[in-house]
Amino acid sequence: MLKPSWDKDFKPPSCWEELHFGSSNDVGVLPTANSGFRTLTPEFDVGSCIKCMLCWVYCPEGAIDKTGEVIEVDLDYCKGCGICAHECPKKCIKMVKE
Repeated sequence: MLKPSWDKDFKPPSCWEELHFGSSNDVGVLPTANSGFRTLTPEFDVGSCIKCMLCWVYCPEGAIDKTGEVIEVDLDYCKGCGICAHECPKKCIKMVKE
Protein backbone atom coordinates (compact mmCIF):
# COMPACT_ATOMS: atom_id res chain seq x y z
CA MET A 1 0.00 0.00 0.00
CA LEU A 2 1.21 3.48 -0.78
CA LYS A 3 0.51 5.42 2.41
CA PRO A 4 1.93 8.52 4.07
CA SER A 5 4.92 8.04 6.29
CA TRP A 6 4.64 8.17 10.05
CA ASP A 7 6.79 10.87 11.61
CA LYS A 8 7.99 9.20 14.83
CA ASP A 9 9.88 12.38 15.79
CA PHE A 10 6.74 14.55 15.70
CA LYS A 11 6.45 16.95 18.61
CA PRO A 12 3.25 18.94 19.16
CA PRO A 13 3.57 22.72 19.33
CA SER A 14 4.44 24.02 22.79
CA CYS A 15 2.85 27.45 22.30
CA TRP A 16 0.45 29.18 19.93
CA GLU A 17 3.28 30.85 17.96
CA GLU A 18 4.39 27.40 16.73
CA LEU A 19 0.96 26.56 15.28
CA HIS A 20 0.75 26.29 11.49
CA PHE A 21 -1.88 28.06 9.45
CA GLY A 22 -3.89 25.57 7.42
CA SER A 23 -2.92 21.94 7.71
CA SER A 24 -1.26 21.13 11.01
CA ASN A 25 1.17 18.66 9.42
CA ASP A 26 3.08 18.41 6.19
CA VAL A 27 1.37 16.51 3.40
CA GLY A 28 1.94 12.75 3.68
CA VAL A 29 2.96 12.76 7.35
CA LEU A 30 1.04 11.23 10.23
CA PRO A 31 1.75 12.85 13.62
CA THR A 32 1.04 9.56 15.42
CA ALA A 33 -0.02 6.12 14.34
CA ASN A 34 -3.84 6.09 14.34
CA SER A 35 -3.95 9.24 16.51
CA GLY A 36 -4.67 6.95 19.47
CA PHE A 37 -8.46 7.01 19.54
CA ARG A 38 -9.37 3.59 18.12
CA THR A 39 -11.02 1.29 20.68
CA LEU A 40 -12.18 -1.52 18.36
CA THR A 41 -10.10 -3.54 15.91
CA PRO A 42 -11.42 -5.68 13.03
CA GLU A 43 -10.68 -9.40 13.14
CA PHE A 44 -11.25 -11.50 10.02
CA ASP A 45 -12.50 -15.09 9.96
CA VAL A 46 -10.46 -16.03 6.89
CA GLY A 47 -12.24 -19.40 6.55
CA SER A 48 -15.61 -17.69 6.01
CA CYS A 49 -14.31 -14.83 3.85
CA ILE A 50 -15.40 -15.03 0.20
CA LYS A 51 -13.00 -12.21 -0.78
CA CYS A 52 -15.76 -10.03 -2.22
CA MET A 53 -13.71 -6.99 -1.11
CA LEU A 54 -16.75 -5.00 0.03
CA CYS A 55 -14.77 -4.24 3.20
CA TRP A 56 -12.11 -2.64 0.99
CA VAL A 57 -14.71 -0.69 -1.00
CA TYR A 58 -16.42 0.77 2.06
CA CYS A 59 -13.39 1.41 4.31
CA PRO A 60 -13.30 5.22 4.60
CA GLU A 61 -9.60 5.25 5.50
CA GLY A 62 -8.33 2.82 2.85
CA ALA A 63 -6.85 0.68 5.62
CA ILE A 64 -7.78 -2.66 4.04
CA ASP A 65 -5.58 -4.25 1.38
CA LYS A 66 -5.42 -7.62 -0.35
CA THR A 67 -1.92 -8.92 -0.83
CA GLY A 68 -2.06 -12.18 -2.74
CA GLU A 69 -4.82 -14.23 -1.11
CA VAL A 70 -4.55 -12.49 2.29
CA ILE A 71 -6.67 -9.52 3.34
CA GLU A 72 -4.76 -7.23 5.69
CA VAL A 73 -5.74 -4.24 7.80
CA ASP A 74 -3.17 -1.50 8.30
CA LEU A 75 -3.82 -0.62 11.94
CA ASP A 76 -1.87 2.64 11.58
CA TYR A 77 -4.79 3.88 9.45
CA CYS A 78 -7.78 1.90 10.77
CA LYS A 79 -10.01 4.07 12.94
CA GLY A 80 -12.10 1.18 14.27
CA CYS A 81 -15.36 2.51 12.84
CA GLY A 82 -16.74 -0.96 12.03
CA ILE A 83 -18.06 -0.10 8.57
CA CYS A 84 -16.15 -3.08 7.14
CA ALA A 85 -17.87 -5.44 9.60
CA HIS A 86 -21.27 -3.91 8.90
CA GLU A 87 -20.92 -4.25 5.11
CA CYS A 88 -19.49 -7.79 5.08
CA PRO A 89 -22.18 -10.06 3.54
CA LYS A 90 -20.82 -13.17 5.31
CA LYS A 91 -20.29 -11.36 8.64
CA CYS A 92 -16.77 -12.74 8.87
CA ILE A 93 -15.41 -9.48 10.31
CA LYS A 94 -15.86 -8.94 14.03
CA MET A 95 -14.94 -5.77 15.86
CA VAL A 96 -13.10 -6.63 19.07
CA LYS A 97 -12.08 -4.33 21.89
CA GLU A 98 -8.35 -3.55 21.97
